[in-house]
Amino acid sequence: MAATNAPAGYKFSEKHEWVKVEGDTALIGITDYAQAALGDIVYVDLPKVGRKLKQFDSFGTIESVKAAEDLYSPVGGEVSEVNYSLGSSPALVNEKPFDSWMIRVKGIQAGELDKLMSPDEYREFVSKLD
Repeated sequence: MAATNAPAGYKFSEKHEWVKVEGDTALIGITDYAQAALGDIVYVDLPKVGRKLKQFDSFGTIESVKAAEDLYSPVGGEVSEVNYSLGSSPALVNEKPFDSWMIRVKGIQAGELDKLMSPDEYREFVSKLD
């Protein structure tokens, strides 16, 4: 696989999820690398608002024509919003993985962000997977 897009302002997990902090909440989705590895995404199962997550907890599943994978939260907190549009249009994750957030989490702990990779670190991590 080619180099992956890893924009500034995001942090990344080894499970290929991204987090973008906006004020006191964080948007969470999967990376460009993950969507490319999965192929055509056909289904996304997301949690209900109010669910409490610990860092790296599974929060849902994503299915493609090739595989089904668990989704893991790069930060802990409470799910405050769910991107329900992905239920009817899961292919948006393939088209725009960094615009197609899955959940918004509130109550995040700043220290948890230190356990995640910067864009440069993530690109280097992915380059070793090819």
